[in-house]
Amino acid sequence: MVLGVFGGAGRQVISNVVKRSVSTLARSMEQHGVVPDVIDVAPTEVAQVSYDSGVTVNEGNELTPTQVKNIPTVNWNAEKGALYTVCMTDPDAPSRAEPKFREWHHWLVGNVPETKIAEGETLSEYVGSGPPQGTGLHRYVFLIFKQSGSLTFDEPRLTNRSGDNRGKFSIRNFAKKYNLGNPVAGNFYQAQWDDYVPKLYEQLSGK
Repeated sequence: MVLGVFGGAGRQVISNVVKRSVSTLARSMEQHGVVPDVIDVAPTEVAQVSYDSGVTVNEGNELTPTQVKNIPTVNWNAEKGALYTVCMTDPDAPSRAEPKFREWHHWLVGNVPETKIAEGETLSEYVGSGPPQGTGLHRYVFLIFKQSGSLTFDEPRLTNRSGDNRGKFSIRNFAKKYNLGNPVAGNFYQAQWDDYVPKLYEQLSGK
């Protein structure tokens, strides 16, 4: 509608909004230490992440484990015909003050056609936020990497019924291993313990 009314001026307005979003994301990731704790360079695009609980991820906003327990919808400006890798990772396990399990990854999907995550190759099924009680806010970082083509992953396939093999992960090293380069899109939120967390732990115990 803006384009129809303002033509080139409208396009410039949209371009300026995108540029502001990019610079804001980089600044937010640096302020919250996502750069350099998780990645070396902030993505150039803000990924749109929303949950069926009605909340959205917004550059470090605080959400609750209850709100993010189900798989989110993630969108970005995907190139037609391109494949992507999508990751959600927590560098603050078990706490930001003592991250001895950094990173604990919550979701990992490769060979995603455009933004169709459900059609990608799930390496690690989605697990919502489960910060231990008393450990304060954890950062949950979404990153999208563009692949150069179809990849063959030799990672273990992880279900959402166990926490095994999720800790001591590094999306930085994973990206190097598969020549993914820097992330093209991303976002993050923060969360701390609420009364849903014990239910998540029960799920991860396989019960």
